[in-house]
Amino acid sequence: MKKPFVTLEEVRDIVKTYPTPFHIYDEKGIRENARKLKAAFAWNKGFKEYFAVKATPNPFILEILKEEGCGTDCSSLTELMMSEAIGLQGHDIMFSSNETPAGEFTKARELGGIINLDDFTHIDFLKEECGIPETICCRYNPGGVYEVSNGIMDNPGDSKYGFTKEQIIEGYKKLMSLGAKNFGIHSFLVSNTVTNDYYPMLARTLFELAVELKEKTGANITFINLSGGVGIPYYPDQEGNDIMAIGEGVRKAFEEIMVPAGLGDVAIFTELGRFMLAPYGHLVTKAIHEKHIYKEYIGVDACAVNLMRPAMYGAYHHITVLGKEDAPCDHVYDVVGSLCENNDKFAIDRKLPEIEKGDYLVIHDTGAHGFAMGYNYNGKLKSAELLKKTDGTIQMIRRAETPSDYFATFDFCDVLKKF
Repeated sequence: MKKPFVTLEEVRDIVKTYPTPFHIYDEKGIRENARKLKAAFAWNKGFKEYFAVKATPNPFILEILKEEGCGTDCSSLTELMMSEAIGLQGHDIMFSSNETPAGEFTKARELGGIINLDDFTHIDFLKEECGIPETICCRYNPGGVYEVSNGIMDNPGDSKYGFTKEQIIEGYKKLMSLGAKNFGIHSFLVSNTVTNDYYPMLARTLFELAVELKEKTGANITFINLSGGVGIPYYPDQEGNDIMAIGEGVRKAFEEIMVPAGLGDVAIFTELGRFMLAPYGHLVTKAIHEKHIYKEYIGVDACAVNLMRPAMYGAYHHITVLGKEDAPCDHVYDVVGSLCENNDKFAIDRKLPEIEKGDYLVIHDTGAHGFAMGYNYNGKLKSAELLKKTDGTIQMIRRAETPSDYFATFDFCDVLKKF
């Protein structure tokens, strides 16, 4: 069963300063998880986690992860700027973008970050924009259907990302002719896997590719980036990944494939977002209405602006009614927000304890792809982000938006100046 990292008493105290809805993160859990990941790959002396900024783009969170030895995986100019703001530079930054606008490769080069090219045609684009760096990475797409022991995971052949094998071989040769000296291989094939098999299987795919690339191009391969895809158990009865078993599975593949090929010094990188942060974030919201028509509804003061995943994907997020953790789940509700869209629902036909107006609900596993996916439809404003520090104190790490923020892009005229 999922247990919140905040209590009803703590929330009642927090709302005296920061009204609901708000996202809150658990610093203690984040740090412990980062250390566990590092331990799982301690066998690889060059191992580094590049946290996927897109999952939780907050400099306070990035600073915590920086202190735990993590870099950042960036995909846009503003993510590069945020990494720069917390003092990251050089090979602590990985720039993995696609359909990259002019100027963004230049910023990545200025910071000394590792550029991860998504397509063969981007070689010339990069050369013309800011030149080819000595260290560079290419993203691989094996095509077809990707399977592990528990079945089909995804269909990379339908994905817009990456080079084909033939393209990456030719790409390495071309990059070498343009001055590149050190190479990496990257691949992201599936999302949110809850199986210990995915990373080891992906590692084998990339390790075998590394051997082939070395043989056919002579390139100096210095790192292999397994990217993301290691997920979390959103359902309370779902068994989570064992990161230690995953790390051991990758180690075995490394010893079997890389070491005999003379590639035993190659570093392993990861770019995890969901695994690093999702369980350590809650969206806390208050029940403000109830409705009794053809179904029973509980209306809360959060909406899909605060958490888009249920509306967008039909994704499951567990809900705890604070103070009623041990009460029987003998009521069936749709838990809904206030958007003028019928898919603005955090839960559908969910068995929960009886909910009364004024109850506080914790929506679990929102630490990644929660606040980050927020938007302003219906003129709704994004919430504050809070941090529960290791000593139990609460720190605001992003204030809630105001109408002035919403109207800020009209600052070129006087129409809405009074706001």
